[in-house]
Amino acid sequence: MPSPKRSVAILGTRGYPSYYGGFETAVRKLAPFLVDAGWNVTVYGRRGSVKSDDADADARVESVQTHGIRTPALSTLTHGFTAALHAVIRPPSVALVMNVANGFVLPLLRLRGIPCVVNVDGIEWERGKWSWFARQMFFAGAKMTAKFANRLIFDAIEVERRWRADFNVTGDYIPYGGDRRGQLEAPLDLVNGSYILLVARFVPENSISEFFAAVPALAQDWPVVLVGTDHGGSFDEEARKLQLLANVQWLGHVSDDDLLHSLWQHAGVYFHGHSVGGTNPALVQAMALGAPVVARDTAYNKEVLGDSGVFVQATSEEIYAGVRAVMSDPDTRDRLRQETIQRARAKFTWHLVCSRYGEVLTESAKVRESPGEPS
Repeated sequence: MPSPKRSVAILGTRGYPSYYGGFETAVRKLAPFLVDAGWNVTVYGRRGSVKSDDADADARVESVQTHGIRTPALSTLTHGFTAALHAVIRPPSVALVMNVANGFVLPLLRLRGIPCVVNVDGIEWERGKWSWFARQMFFAGAKMTAKFANRLIFDAIEVERRWRADFNVTGDYIPYGGDRRGQLEAPLDLVNGSYILLVARFVPENSISEFFAAVPALAQDWPVVLVGTDHGGSFDEEARKLQLLANVQWLGHVSDDDLLHSLWQHAGVYFHGHSVGGTNPALVQAMALGAPVVARDTAYNKEVLGDSGVFVQATSEEIYAGVRAVMSDPDTRDRLRQETIQRARAKFTWHLVCSRYGEVLTESAKVRESPGEPS
């Protein structure tokens, strides 16, 4: 008789298909890839977070939505717990767990004999957007992950360095990928290469205050497009005021990939102010679309961009000077455009990313199939 198909349960995202953030984008790419490779794939998610009528969804991927407490402090923990309870009833060959906040459910999965591969995300316990309590919970989850995960995935080499120093563990480097697109029409009546673009969650560690302070001066010479929100907070109020300037557009959250991709593809400069979090999916996608990048000078951004970006310190003066220098020089913009595309094609394609996940999951599943081997 033919051997049964391997199965994987993916826990810790908002579900499939979902368009919330980097984890959800990765799952939208990875789940159909694994099905094509012969896996049975179950993705656990949250009620109300899944686009159930998505025409691009792969019907072969099983989507299971569990209950949880929908508060910032408890949502990830409770949804992770209910997903794990469902998974242990019908144990997969391997579990792919996203985010160290789910480290607390790993002992439950391991007790059932399920090998656990964990994508640790960034250094969440250092992010300013979280409360003190949330940062403590992330750090505790990271310690649980270091102890109970069978295998770790890091989306940046710098993140692995931190985990090796802080927890004495290593793992596999798998970044994010970017979609290649044909030539898209310039969006919103904007002219190709004429405008400055920001795409980010409006949180302090993404240099939002510093960029906003530079916007009035930049907008005197070029259109500025802002994509992002803090869901009614103080940054939204600042964006609303900036939008009163004739050359500024604030689009809020954009879930339309075609619009977002066209904004990146035609930008004169994309400013990337992220300071924590490893390889950022938005940065990789911007590179794949050829956006000239001015980025905050961090180890993470340098690792991703190499020599294909311009780096600035997180002050409004440096941001203004760096963005202005690139916007004023068409040759520099053309060079950066070509270099980001080439680097994205060499290092950050979804085929490379999904293939590597497939290898790690296959190797981890064999641990369960060969119980005599160490886990």
